[in-house]
Amino acid sequence: MDIRNIAIIAHVDHGKTTLVDKLLSQSGSFRENQAVAERAMDSNDIERERGITILAKCTSVEWKGTRINIVDTPGHADFGGEVERILSMVDGVCLLVDAAEGPMPQTKFVTSKALALGLKPIVVLNKVDKPAAEPDRALNEVFDLFANLGASDEQLDFPHVYASGIGGWADRELDGPRQDLSALFDLILEHVEPPKQEFRVDEPFQMLATTLSADPFIGRILTGRVEAGRLKVGDSLKALSRTGERIEQFRCTKILAFRGLTQQPIDVAEAGDIVTIAGMTKATVADTLCALEIDTPIPAQPIDPPTISVTFGINDSPLAGRDGTKVQSRVIRERLMKEAEVNVAIRVEDTPGGEAFVVSGRGELQMGVLIENMRREGFELSISRPRVIFREENGERLEPIEEVIVDVDDEYSGAVIEKLTGPRKGDLVEMRPAGHGKTRIVAHVPSRGLIGYQGEFMTDTRGNGVLNRIFHGWTPYKGPIQGRRQGVLISMENGVSVAYALWNLEERGKLFIGAQEQIYEGMIIGEHSRDNDLEVNPLKGKKLTNVRASGTDEAVRLTPPVRMSLEEAIAYIDDDELVEVTPKIVRLRKRLLDPHERKRAARSEG
Repeated sequence: MDIRNIAIIAHVDHGKTTLVDKLLSQSGSFRENQAVAERAMDSNDIERERGITILAKCTSVEWKGTRINIVDTPGHADFGGEVERILSMVDGVCLLVDAAEGPMPQTKFVTSKALALGLKPIVVLNKVDKPAAEPDRALNEVFDLFANLGASDEQLDFPHVYASGIGGWADRELDGPRQDLSALFDLILEHVEPPKQEFRVDEPFQMLATTLSADPFIGRILTGRVEAGRLKVGDSLKALSRTGERIEQFRCTKILAFRGLTQQPIDVAEAGDIVTIAGMTKATVADTLCALEIDTPIPAQPIDPPTISVTFGINDSPLAGRDGTKVQSRVIRERLMKEAEVNVAIRVEDTPGGEAFVVSGRGELQMGVLIENMRREGFELSISRPRVIFREENGERLEPIEEVIVDVDDEYSGAVIEKLTGPRKGDLVEMRPAGHGKTRIVAHVPSRGLIGYQGEFMTDTRGNGVLNRIFHGWTPYKGPIQGRRQGVLISMENGVSVAYALWNLEERGKLFIGAQEQIYEGMIIGEHSRDNDLEVNPLKGKKLTNVRASGTDEAVRLTPPVRMSLEEAIAYIDDDELVEVTPKIVRLRKRLLDPHERKRAARSEG
């Protein structure tokens, strides 16, 4: 059977996963009466809750006697490591662009990777049925983007279709019949070349591992494209590292191939197909699985370096161990090392004390997803504020800088520009009207300046702004950037919060807790209205007397507390604070709980 291998790439929320759903249903991969969840490819709980794709996933459909292997990739830059690996096992890319928004930061990121590998793109102008859609403008912007990224003449001569993923149609012309996706299927067969590996089927077996996972029944499994040869169940293989070192020799116990949404066992894997192999115990992502006579590894695509780091530590608060079952540093370390094996964009390092671990990655969202997965598995953790990773070159200190693209209502553009270019030390690159009363702002801002900015941005734009960011490059250190301006309210007692005490504290600032909640000394219970930290007593009850008079016993009515999500809490804290994460709750606390220790530490720093 003929094979085509294609990846679907796009900016977050431009409709990749929805389009893949329709491709699966229209190709006959589902029975007519089969119950299929919306966004079937987003199988992870967090993906379904957040409505984003986090892990790259493979599927396959059959169209006119040809098997099309499709890879659905993440759309957020924090998960770019997934995209970089996946592109090495496909022969073409389907670039989805929202006809209203046009190319966005992640579009630029994944497209540059695809063009550098020489892949030919097909452009799908999605959501052309939206009222604000401008497909001609979006198409021109895509062409300009390709030209700026150094695309070859062949890549610039890309075909395009107009589509609506949710409507389940794609047409070569904007005023086409709008019935189904057959035009897109046919374009993939015409434009994407069959894998060149098919001509190497008689050579010794070779495969580059691109994704790693584990199955409870068959153990460790690696997925990749077969670069040469055939593989049968029971064949002996060896694994080579990127540098050519022999990692292990093993016997292939199972071969799985993607058929629709499921993986099915097959007897023989042939060059050009995307398959999953079981039987290894040590081999991992970017390793070469090959016949015993092969000694040269397949070159692996280098992964962009991490830009931020977060310290994961044990939970040493007075309430530790009440919610979670996995609280020891040894168990936390094992879990982080396992994550670093699967996710090549993450690095884990031990700290001298052995009770904390420095985890480096692409961004706050990537870290937030890892922490969220761990808390659901029963872990208790203390998390530090994200720190930017600096680089030294020729004796000069360099810091990462990000390209920020903001779509905001015209009336709020001034406040956004002031924040980005003022205290956050960004440079304004472009500002232009985006239609419908909106302005598009492009700025280059140090990564340090964007930590904790998302909440402030939503406040400044009354929740209507859209901010997208992506790693742009390295720039000389721009000097200190002021962190959070407000101080915090710190509990000075251990116990259960009292409504009367909180009611009296409301004039001091916003509260993060409600009545009848467990608190401890050193825990942050709110944000102070001024710039200094304030120690308060949330346990202080009302003094009772035997005298009663009208007006003295008014009811206590508390303002609902501010409840932060995990990412908001991590972005909010200062350098001397931590986020306590358990399976049930997220709390903020000072790193040093004892007030005397905090004062000594402040004096020594001063």
